[in-house]
This record gives sequence, C-alpha cells and structure tokens, in this order.
Amino acid sequence: MGLALNQVHQGDCIKKLRRITPGSIGLAFADPPFNIGYEYDVYDDDQSANDYLEWSREWIEGVYRALKSNGTFWLAIGDEYAAELKVAAQNVGFTCRSWVIWYYTFGVNCKRGFSRSHTHLFHFVKDPQDFTFNQDNPAVRVPSARQLVYADARANPKGRLPDNTWILRPQDLPNGFPAAHDTWYFPRVAGTFKEREGFHGCQMPEQLLGRIIRISSDPTDVVLDPFAGSGTTLAVAQKLGRPWIGLELSKDYVNRIKDRIKDIRVGDPLDGFEEPHKSAPSTKKGKSKAVLRSSRGAGKRRSSKAQRIREEIESGVTSAYSVTHDGFSTDYLLADPELNAGFVGECKHLGIPGDAVIWNQTLLRLRKNDRLPRLTKRRHRITLREMDPYSFASEVALLQVTVSCDLSVDDMLCDPDLAANFDQIAERFSPGYTSLQYRWAALALRKRAMRSKRAAEQFKGWLQETLPTAVPVGKFKRADHEVPGVYALVGRDDLNLYVGDTFNLADRIEQITDTPAWQELEPSSARLFPESERGLLGLKATLIQRVKPSLNSPLLLPKLDHVSRR
Repeated sequence: MGLALNQVHQGDCIKKLRRITPGSIGLAFADPPFNIGYEYDVYDDDQSANDYLEWSREWIEGVYRALKSNGTFWLAIGDEYAAELKVAAQNVGFTCRSWVIWYYTFGVNCKRGFSRSHTHLFHFVKDPQDFTFNQDNPAVRVPSARQLVYADARANPKGRLPDNTWILRPQDLPNGFPAAHDTWYFPRVAGTFKEREGFHGCQMPEQLLGRIIRISSDPTDVVLDPFAGSGTTLAVAQKLGRPWIGLELSKDYVNRIKDRIKDIRVGDPLDGFEEPHKSAPSTKKGKSKAVLRSSRGAGKRRSSKAQRIREEIESGVTSAYSVTHDGFSTDYLLADPELNAGFVGECKHLGIPGDAVIWNQTLLRLRKNDRLPRLTKRRHRITLREMDPYSFASEVALLQVTVSCDLSVDDMLCDPDLAANFDQIAERFSPGYTSLQYRWAALALRKRAMRSKRAAEQFKGWLQETLPTAVPVGKFKRADHEVPGVYALVGRDDLNLYVGDTFNLADRIEQITDTPAWQELEPSSARLFPESERGLLGLKATLIQRVKPSLNSPLLLPKLDHVSRR
C-alpha cells in the first residue's frame, strides 16, 4: 500500500520512499541537507564524505523508483557536493536536462572565503524523450527585452523562456536584461520576509518552487518532497492544485508543517516577489549626470514610438471588430473559436502590429474602457439547466488553466492556445460539447461567483454542522437521488475532490463514474445534499469553504465568517 496523499509522513526518508507506490509520482523536489555542519533538529549534517554520498545514492534511488516513467526530479544542493550528486543521480538512471543556478540577491557570509550567494538546482528526468515541460505556461516565462526596455506594444505578451545569458545583480546593472535560464533571481527567505517560517533555517522561496512545479508537472501529478523541512514545496503544491506527499524526519517539523498547510486553499497566491528581476531595487548611485540625461532622452523617444504603435493597434482592432463581430458582444467573440478566428484573420489582413493575444487583449481593454462602437444586436442566451451537463467540467478546466498559469478568465480567453487547452481539459471531464459551450459556461461561472457570498449566507450553518455520511459510488441507488442538489465528491485517502451542484444528482453521479478522466482521480464516495434549485449556488459555495476541495475554482469561495456552536 502506498503512502496517503496530502499528508506529511514522519520518519526516515529512505524507508518511507520504499512505501510509495512505484511509478506514482509526477514530480519530486529535494532540498537535502548539504552536509556542511548545519544544526538541524534531529539530522546529523556532518557525516564523512563517503557516508553522505552513500546515503544520497540510497534516497535518490528511492526517488527514481517512485517517479512515473515521464517523471521529473529537481535537486537543490550547495557547492560542496553538487558535482558528486549530479553524477550519483546519473548513475541511478536520471538524465540531467539543466543545471540552473539560483542566485539570491543577498548572500551568506563565509569565513576566509567569498560570500555564498547561490544554490545549484539540477533538473533531472527519467526519460529524456518523454517528460513534462510546460514551456508555454505564461507564469514561468519572463518579459522580453522588447517589453522591458522598449515598452513595445508589439512584443509577445507571453514573454519568453529564460535563456542562457549571464547576468549581474540588478543593482549592479540596472539597464541589463532580466533573469536568465542558468541564473534565476529569487531572494533568499530572510527573517524579515512575510513567508518566513521561523522554525527552519534553510527555507526555499515560494516563487522559486512555483516556477518548478508549474513547468515540470501537470495539475493531476503528485508532487513529492522527501525532505519537507519548512513545508514550502507542499504549501506551493497545495496552492497550485497538485496532490502531494511530504516526508520529514523531525516530529517537530511535521507538526509545524501541518499548522502551515491546514488553512491553505487551491488558488491562494504564492508568497514573495512575482518577478525575479524585482527581487532587488535598482540604484542610480554612482551614475554620471550625462548618463542619466542620455537615458531620459532615449526613454522619451521609446515612449513616443510605443504610444504611436499602441494607437495604431487600437485603431486597427476597432476596425476589425466592426467588420467581424456579426452582431455579438466581445465576450461572445472571444468565446466562439470561429468568430474569434475571423477577427484575428481580419487583424492580419489589416496589417495590425502584434498577434492574436495582443489583438484580443486590446479588444477587451477597449470594451472595458467603453471605447468600442455599440454594435451588439444579438444576445447569446443559455440557461443554467442547459449548461448543467458540462458546466462542472468547465469549472475543473478553468481551475487547472487559471491557477497553473496564474491567469484570469479573460486572460485565458484572449490566448487561443490557452483557450484550446481549456477546451481539451473540459472535454475530458464531460465529452461531447463544443468549445463555445465550455467557454460560455466558464463565463457564466464568473457571473455566478459575484453572487456566491450573498447566496451562501443562508447556509453558513454548514460550516460547522455534521456532514452526511458519504455514499460509496458503487452502492449508489439512482431512484433515491433523482432530485436537484449539491454533491461533495471524495477520492482516495479521503481527499475532497470537488463540490458540484446539479439539477439531477442521480444523472451527475452516473456521469462522473462513467467518465475516464474522473475515474483517474479515483472517486470513492460522495456526500449528497438534496436542495431546491434556488439554493444550489449558496449551498455549493458554503461547502467549498467547508471541505476545501482540490478541483473547484476559487472564484466561488464565499469567505464567510464562521458561526459559533450553540
């Protein structure tokens, strides 16, 4: 039997790794003791070199065994054993894809040596021909020089993948390029930082773990940390909607990790600086006045050119919309792939600078600023009952795309590639519907979210009341549940998977149990709450707050004040 998900398991990592089901882990991140004499709670960080390397080989073998065939392993290590552990991992069977340097913007003083200001991050894969690498995820890309230096409206809004450029600290080179592929800027978690967990002295920043988890795992992949420490990997995995397993030798650390994790919800923002190049302020000290004057002049010229390009794009987008809208709203034009393709094609025909993402974003911005001609004549109306067979799939897809990519619904719809990815996920969870139907249901979810808190107020008693017994999905009696209601789906290890509302509980449970994508999540039972159609949204929102499911959109979280027991 494997180890339970979303739990921290106390004990020796080598022994615990043997208990993980082989081939069940999508991503492992390890930040082991560096063997430099650091004072941990219970671990001896001052072994002989041979003992340390043998111990490292054993736990790396355990990670290799636990990973799926297309799994990924990230290893953080200091200078002292970086080369040795790279070789050890390769001897076990891993292929090293990248050797990344995490450079903190303030270092650690060393006796009789240069200040320590970096850690090595090795990116290993089991199969170099088949591994997860989400390079198109906007949340892992960095701004291009065209965006940062020139403020060019034609620049790809997705940015670029970090490349292999060397870079100094931002304060040393204020006009330089942003963080590079081999050198990542994230501040070390200092004692004054909000995300600091005071019990552990070697804490990783959440933004760094966020980049790794986003690029090297998919939403249903299990994330493993064999040295849980302060629990940052587990906290970030939870925020990004990934199931996780933590291993930790110290009982004290395990208890503190549990306290840290218990209130975290899927979709919570990551702590720390969002952009690596913002991790230290630039400084003008030492610059000559001539250089400053020159910089200001160049900046004005770039700003003037960027403004002309922006105006050209806005004018062209307005013209393209006027020709292609077919009487529909901008929301409909973004949600309908065919209509949007016509709009994008017209933008290309007009020779407007930019690409589909820029044109869609510009269209949306013009609409929000009330700068588009009022041309809407046709209304696209569809009821919640009509959307019932697939709206729940749209919610799951919306969560997986927006949380993983750190985007809004509008951001997703403005990017044809991300919108197509959303369609594919929604189709897996409820096959047989069109892209327009899935996307319109996502927009409807956002509108319902505006009412979720008010609707949930009358059900806030459920924040404390005893929940009904979960019904095993294999023993479900259809005749007893052909009514509207809310269901709370439970998976393996009693994980709360999803809270949904439906006009027919019996139809929905059967639909879920017959769908392969749901079967992969191993739903074992469901708590059922018959309810009037008017009460569905409020009860669903309240139960989302109560059980903290992993697949619901954070848009619906009502954030009710808890009631006291009488």
